[in-house]
Amino acid sequence: FLVSLHPYLLAIARASSTGATPSEEMNGTGNLMDFLDEPFPDVSTYEDFHTIDWLREKSRDTDRHRKITTKSKESYWELIKSLLDAWSGWVVMLLIGMLTGTLAGVIDLAVDWMTDLKEGVCLSAFYYSHEQCCWTSNETTFDDRDKCPQWQKWAELMTGHSEGAGAYVLNYFLYVLWALLFSFLAVSLVRVFAPYACGSGIPEIKTILSGFIIRGYLGKWTLLIKTVTLVLAVSSGLSLGKEGPLVHVACCCGNLFCSLFSKYSKNEGKRREVLSAAAAAGVSVAFGAPIGGVLFSLEEVSYYFPLKTLWRSFFAALVAAFTLRAINPFGNSRLVLFYVEYHTPWYMAELVPFILLGVFGGLWGTLFIRGNIAWCRRRKTTLLGKYPVLEVIVITGITAVLAFPNPYTRRSTSELISELFNDCGALESSQLCDYVNNPNMSRPVDDIPDRPAGPGVYSALWQLALALIFKIVITIFTFGMKIPSGLFIPSMAVGAIAGRIVGIAVEQMAYHHHDWIIFKNWCRPGADCVTPGLYAMVGAAACLGGVTRMTVSLVVIMFELTGGLEYIVPLMAAAVTSKWVADAFGKEGIYESHIQLNGYPYLDVRDEFTHRTLATDVMRPRRSEPPLAVLTQDSTTVEDVETLIKDTDYNGFPVVVSRESERLIGFVQRRELTVAIKTARQKQDGVVSSSVVYFTEDNPQVAEACDPQPLKLRRILNLSPFTVTDHTPMETVVDIFRKLGLRQCLVTRSGRLLGIITKKDVLRHMAQMMNQDPESIMFN
Repeated sequence: FLVSLHPYLLAIARASSTGATPSEEMNGTGNLMDFLDEPFPDVSTYEDFHTIDWLREKSRDTDRHRKITTKSKESYWELIKSLLDAWSGWVVMLLIGMLTGTLAGVIDLAVDWMTDLKEGVCLSAFYYSHEQCCWTSNETTFDDRDKCPQWQKWAELMTGHSEGAGAYVLNYFLYVLWALLFSFLAVSLVRVFAPYACGSGIPEIKTILSGFIIRGYLGKWTLLIKTVTLVLAVSSGLSLGKEGPLVHVACCCGNLFCSLFSKYSKNEGKRREVLSAAAAAGVSVAFGAPIGGVLFSLEEVSYYFPLKTLWRSFFAALVAAFTLRAINPFGNSRLVLFYVEYHTPWYMAELVPFILLGVFGGLWGTLFIRGNIAWCRRRKTTLLGKYPVLEVIVITGITAVLAFPNPYTRRSTSELISELFNDCGALESSQLCDYVNNPNMSRPVDDIPDRPAGPGVYSALWQLALALIFKIVITIFTFGMKIPSGLFIPSMAVGAIAGRIVGIAVEQMAYHHHDWIIFKNWCRPGADCVTPGLYAMVGAAACLGGVTRMTVSLVVIMFELTGGLEYIVPLMAAAVTSKWVADAFGKEGIYESHIQLNGYPYLDVRDEFTHRTLATDVMRPRRSEPPLAVLTQDSTTVEDVETLIKDTDYNGFPVVVSRESERLIGFVQRRELTVAIKTARQKQDGVVSSSVVYFTEDNPQVAEACDPQPLKLRRILNLSPFTVTDHTPMETVVDIFRKLGLRQCLVTRSGRLLGIITKKDVLRHMAQMMNQDPESIMFN
């Protein structure tokens, strides 16, 4: 009985959703032939290397939310499901924060151990780093806190001698050998298992968050290989950091958890909200700066950042920071390695050297960007690019050979920055704190006055000057190789070295010439009036700002990173000066420059378009090109559609009333059209190649029984495609593409279709207006 009633019951169900009567459904005058009443799989996914439609994704999420809200009133189970859906975003943030914090802690511990492994090994526990090994020892002294019997260098372990030329040469050789081994393993794993795991990842993350699809870039293999090779690359001693790649790692974690919830896995727009929050968690664990991470995601990475994403980014960064603090990788009960405590305020006259450090940071940023882009372009266009493994080995060998003799380049860059930031207290044994003490000078317990520099300080200055030149040159060639390579720490190291040198110079000038007018008011004899570590911190901020062009997030990251809350004004002055100087030579930071180099279709919100061109100057087709490929609303056959799809590679097709009138009806996506025809051929009887495809609202009438069954595809037709007139200024069109995240825009005149403008057309036109190669806007 139920089987016999099935057709009529189905008609009633469809009629209730469409407003037609059951009799109309049975007689074929309703939506019986609208085959897409029932959704079919994969209709919402995009092809690889294509741009998502932000408006469409937003509309689909609104429809989904409306259905859930309506159903939640029907039963308690639906209400519970709606609550779970609402809380799924916070659950995803919790999981992202926990996994990102855990991975960051493991990476920090592994890097410390493997970096020290190049110089020696802990006999009591081989998995201890140098510092951890000597923590457990009771035989350390104040003068030799870094020496203990449990820790032995390789020469001492192998030959029994720790001093002498032979021991030095053996340690030197093994240091270089370990570095080559680590870098070879890193580049080999990337090359074989996950090519997308190379580089910083931030340029690609920015492009993905702007709506571009790069399949596999945030995949599971990329996450695994990037995590492992990041440890190897940093441990090899190359001039790179782990902070930038940690943003990529965090976004991989975000993409992984998105696949567990249909709310995010089936909506590319919602997925990007999660990835924006994941980027904040990545910076949070990279620097121990949760608030700075949120601001970094907002200022530097994200393209679309609604208020809800701001809250969730804050929560993800918080959870990630808590998790990292629980692991305590640095062993100091703090989130960061660079925590400092300065006991001296800064004075107004010091703004002059702070601004000079900002100028240096801007010049360094310009030099680095131009040099690195030139080298990367050469890598792309010469044989060098065909041998990435050899390039990594050669750069690693040069780095290790030149780094070992200088104690400031031999150690890890993070330890170097930590020493440069530190203030010279009574317990410091660093060479930078080798000042001449005056036993007759009375001073408070917590205040160390300025003193004349001893021989250790002058020796350290020469070594720091050589380290500065070495870091400036080698970083240009290191960033962009086929291994994970971050830029934050090397840039901070360059600035910290320059800042410490300037700080010591100002300190000694103040000591020897305290009667000068610039020092008389704020620098008295016997007082601690200059803090060289503060200059190192300001220099680090200036150089990092010059390379990345960050401002607000940079200052927040720096004071969270160091705990120097009262030094915000010097940091702000240096950051703003650095940006002004660098912008005078070019508006793009290093990430935007690499986006342009790789030809990613990224429409930067900060770019200004001031040219007086019109939409008709940019739209396709041009006069010399074939006419626009269109579909008609009621005269195109299935075979015509399939031929059009086969012969073209367009993402979609405008639908017009007829080829004579060219009046626009709507726009249909290529993928949805393909899936719809394929599904109809499988499930709907009578659909053949000669069947007419209808995009009309009314159902077509079959003239004769022998005529093929028509196919109605009204449901996949976008009836409100974004349109502009042919006389719309391109300045307005560019602004529309930026703010709405459009994929394409149709050009009309009095309702008649003239052409189409895609995102790549806009990018090509902007490149052409800036005298660049317009054909570079593609995915390389």
